Amino acid sequence: MEPEIKKSMITPLLLKNYLHMVKASVDSPLFQNLYCSVDGEAKDILRDGDLSCAFFVSWILMPFHLLKNAHATVAGTVRDLKESGWVTITEPKPGAVIVWTPRETEGEIHAHIGFAIEDGKAISNDKDKRSPQIHSWNSRPVEEILWHPKLSE
Repeated sequence: MEPEIKKSMITPLLLKNYLHMVKASVDSPLFQNLYCSVDGEAKDILRDGDLSCAFFVSWILMPFHLLKNAHATVAGTVRDLKESGWVTITEPKPGAVIVWTPRETEGEIHAHIGFAIEDGKAISNDKDKRSPQIHSWNSRPVEEILWHPKLSE
């Protein structure tokens, strides 16, 4: 008689894994560069991490099937989020995507996007450190906070 083998039910925990990846990205240079052909010339359109917030957010969301594509702009990321089922909420909660209002930096106007984590904190790309960093979620005016219903399951 063969021994009975116990089979375990293993289900990945979406929100827990997603938040772990967001937090593990702090100080990572992984999101600094995106090389594209611009008028036939190779160019880093993220300027070595200066403009990496949307790229960071979209690349974190893709493996969890919470977004369709990677993006280099906040507008493209937000459009994809909404098409992928994200909805507006009024208060940030861990895992929410925060879109901050555009502001002028060095003569250019840029929107900003990142992730809410616990204790009033967020993680987004820091243009000076050129990598994701932890900061207060209300460090600048917020335009929109987005949540995916799958994160509540």
